[in-house]
Amino acid sequence: MLKFFCLGSGSSGNSYYLWTEEGGILIDAGLSVKTIKRHFQNAELPIGHIKAVFVTHDHADHIKAVGRLAQEFALPIFATERVHEGIARNYCVSPRLRAEAKRFIEKDQPINIANMTVTAFDVPHDSNDCCGYRVESQGVRFCLITDVGHITERIKDEVSAANFLVLESNHDREMLMAGPYPAYLKGRISGPNGHLSNIEAAELLAGSSTPTLRHVWLCHLSEENNHPELARKTVETTLRSYGIICGADFNLDVLKRRMPSSIYDFVE
Repeated sequence: MLKFFCLGSGSSGNSYYLWTEEGGILIDAGLSVKTIKRHFQNAELPIGHIKAVFVTHDHADHIKAVGRLAQEFALPIFATERVHEGIARNYCVSPRLRAEAKRFIEKDQPINIANMTVTAFDVPHDSNDCCGYRVESQGVRFCLITDVGHITERIKDEVSAANFLVLESNHDREMLMAGPYPAYLKGRISGPNGHLSNIEAAELLAGSSTPTLRHVWLCHLSEENNHPELARKTVETTLRSYGIICGADFNLDVLKRRMPSSIYDFVE
């Protein structure tokens, strides 16, 4: 059985844990190692069950702990070559990754680990490179899509095929434009290589979700330009206008920035 646990989601730090009886993987490690250990302990999860870390991209809120995790637990760090180049340059990663910790992946090339098949795919964002991840195990397909500048056909395809989906819903456009951020930052966030708004996330779900989709978690909400209930209501209302009812067609939850989620069991 595939299981899921979010340790934190947002610009304060992102990390998601997926596991089977054979072992688990972290997707991103943007929290401190101390925080990761505490969340595992509080959830009564053995941190030694982690077999690897997979990285979406090289921004600090996704990679902060990769050096320490690699050193302390001898974990391999999987990322594309360009993401590894970005990690090597990022000031927040300490200690630096040693050569033996680096594992280079290519998008669309599956990797088998702990009874899971992990496949990276392209996501547009203004990082050195950016991946979404599809994780399949025993007939269940989980997909994580975060830090998305604009929707591509590949992203639509991944949403259509997913049973369980973590999807960015970063900002409310009106809050962003009326807020205190300088113009260049507003342009970056709302631009084609920035972040998905609540409406964009909702429209993606409305146009691409299928009856195979069972649960959606909205992730990477902005603290300044969004609110959990606003994101939820925006998505629910938009979906309802398309005849899709959250709680009936699929479940919808919002992941918290600094608090871990419940543990979810995924069954076929």
